[in-house]
Amino acid sequence: MLPLATLWRIARRDLAARIRGLRLLAVCLFLGVATLAAIGSLTRGITAELETRGQTILGGDIEFGMPQRQANEAEMAAFRSAGTTSATVRLRAMANAPGGDALLAELKAVDAAYPLYGTMRLESGARRGPPPAGTIWVGKDFASRLDLSVDEAVKFGEKNFRIDGIIADEPDRLGEGFALGPVAIIGIADLDATRLIQPGSLYESKYRVRLPDDANPAAVGKALEKQFPGAGWDITDRSNGAPGTRRFIERMGQFLSLVGLAALVIAGIGVGNGVASYLAGKRPGLATLKVLGADSSTVMRIYGLQILAVAALAIFAGLAVGALAPAAITAVAGDVLPVKPGIALYPLPLAISAAYGLLIAIAFALPPLAATRRVPAAGLYRATVSGLARPEMRTVLSVGGALAAVVAIAIGTAREPLFALGFVGAAAALLLLLVAMGWLVRTIASRVPRPRQPLLRLAVANLHRPGAATGALVVALGLGLTLFVTLAAVQTSITAEIARTVPQRAPSFFVLDIPRDGAADFRAMVTKADPGAEINLIPALRGGVTEYAGKRVDELEQLPEGAWVLRGDRGLTYSPALPNGSELVAGRWWAADYKGPPLVSVEQEVATSIGLKIGDTLSVNVLGVEVQARVASLRTVEWDNFGLNYVLVFSPGSFDAAPHNMVATVAVGPGAETELARSIPRAFPSASVIAVRDVIGQVTTLLTQMSQAIAAAASIAILAGIAVLIGAIAASRERRVYDSVILKLLGATRGQILGAQGLEYAVLAAVVAALALGLGLAAAWYVVTQIFDFAFAPDPFAVGITLLGGAGLAFLIGIAGSWPLLSAKPAQALRDL
Repeated sequence: MLPLATLWRIARRDLAARIRGLRLLAVCLFLGVATLAAIGSLTRGITAELETRGQTILGGDIEFGMPQRQANEAEMAAFRSAGTTSATVRLRAMANAPGGDALLAELKAVDAAYPLYGTMRLESGARRGPPPAGTIWVGKDFASRLDLSVDEAVKFGEKNFRIDGIIADEPDRLGEGFALGPVAIIGIADLDATRLIQPGSLYESKYRVRLPDDANPAAVGKALEKQFPGAGWDITDRSNGAPGTRRFIERMGQFLSLVGLAALVIAGIGVGNGVASYLAGKRPGLATLKVLGADSSTVMRIYGLQILAVAALAIFAGLAVGALAPAAITAVAGDVLPVKPGIALYPLPLAISAAYGLLIAIAFALPPLAATRRVPAAGLYRATVSGLARPEMRTVLSVGGALAAVVAIAIGTAREPLFALGFVGAAAALLLLLVAMGWLVRTIASRVPRPRQPLLRLAVANLHRPGAATGALVVALGLGLTLFVTLAAVQTSITAEIARTVPQRAPSFFVLDIPRDGAADFRAMVTKADPGAEINLIPALRGGVTEYAGKRVDELEQLPEGAWVLRGDRGLTYSPALPNGSELVAGRWWAADYKGPPLVSVEQEVATSIGLKIGDTLSVNVLGVEVQARVASLRTVEWDNFGLNYVLVFSPGSFDAAPHNMVATVAVGPGAETELARSIPRAFPSASVIAVRDVIGQVTTLLTQMSQAIAAAASIAILAGIAVLIGAIAASRERRVYDSVILKLLGATRGQILGAQGLEYAVLAAVVAALALGLGLAAAWYVVTQIFDFAFAPDPFAVGITLLGGAGLAFLIGIAGSWPLLSAKPAQALRDL
């Protein structure tokens, strides 16, 4: 056996002479690795920025959130003993401009210690502490929508404020969570004058604490929670200052990475085609080495080193592009990202991407490389017509091991392993189905009656001839087009659902914080504006689940899968009758005049996720008081009716001791909308009016951004499929030259030869399009109906354009690849063959 240095010297010299033959290998690996590295680096960059800026985003080292109440003296003393404390109060309120215009805003009251970390910046410069008494800072969008500027007045509740500055950067904005309106900041001393906070008002107090350098935030939180066991705090520390944002980014990154991995697998087929084409061009060299005495293992090592070298260069280039992607994406679309990732290298996603690339290269390059081991020199010379040998068992095992390692990495590095396993399983099932369909196409083509037309007969024969790439093309192009059909059908179905549902079923407004003693006046005002108005007025409270089925939530090491109801505060209500949009599936509803111990009705999916059954207990903390109820019923909820839907509905009398207000949905005609948008805030200063169209606009924007991100990742699958098509054309080049020469000798013209190959690609494109249409619509139906629970209504035009574009591109590339074959001269070609 020759030393490795000698083998590399031979491999390097031969590679330098004809490295162009491995371009397809390099392109396919580069595309897949660059996509995975970019997605992984961007995800890690955002989460790393969230971790690095955890104190600034949260506003402290630890935060104690309290719904609908402020801390008492004992609690404040405990917070201050732990460290420097800053108090803020946040609520939704209506801003009223002097001209009569009103706008829903996120009003935030801050104290003198704000902000504990970071810098509050106005357009006029940095500030610390609250705005001067009687003044307010407002966001750019706030000022723009009300057409206000600095030194002009704006009213919240019963107090007028003078605008002291326009906010340029609010350091803890991300940690505040989802906002329905632009932000406005006042001093906490001015909050009482607004009279917006009344008993039962929906607001949240937050107390941020700056701890000593050696303090452990988690330990401090547990100690204080133990000291005040019934306080009902929502505790967050600096390690996860924006938990909702982090969960969304990690889940989105995981999904996009899996889509990118699917694209890399498609690219792997191109790797196999590229290696096969390269080795076909090296056939004389392979045979010569064997004739000169080199054994099969030596020959395989020489060309394996060449393939490994090119693969390493492609993987390195992909990693370089992926590592730079966060900076490029930030420059192009930085405003869309929750935070701008810093410029840094993130080794783990790059290492995972490199491992994927190397394993895919091994899995798909090994079969054509290993096939040369068992073929003698004479067989290599005859390989154009006789084909190559079947793979050995050890080759099959090696390929299987590489693919198993890919699956293991995908599941082992996933945030949600079960989701990753399901995705990988579904992708594998789809690949197997496409492989079976490719085999079926070849089988049908071989058994259909031979057409009388010579060109059509030749096109059909090319689909099943020895060495035909029909199976590989059906898999690669079919998977890419299937992804795009799925995305087009899902996006258009969701858009259609929103367009269909909103005009027919959505109310005009959600109105929050209506005083209980003003409910009758509110109903009368709305009815006067529109006698046909539909009003749904119900009580509203907020509280967190503290116990269920005998289990204390604060004692759980990990929340059950899907148990989002146990995180933070929940909207609570009570009702004598079954709410609109709900349907009982288990248990019984209480009587309208029920006056017994508290009962609760729980949404069915939530109950299943935490294992609740009829008769179990469930406790909630409302304003620092724990209320325990017994589960009386389970029900389904029609979430898409844009009504007031609650996961937990209690029996009347459950919260008699708790002050609370009312919330309402109001559906009125277009003429009354403008009048009520102005009159409700004037008549009920503490009430907040939310226009449904604004909510729908935010949801639509979010869905559009998600679809664009997924489409960008899935587009790599299409590019990989195109690379596979180019590779298949390159791999079959000698066979097609052979066919072209024979046909020319038999009298065929260039037009006839090109026509036959055009018919072949047209048939293949039609088959792939039909497969993608069926599989893509089936996948989209599952996503839309089973996950989103929407009606399945894809736009035929959008789906059709997707199919025609993909199939047409495949056809044109096939024709473009066939064009140079027409210029082959018979004498020269026969001598080369």
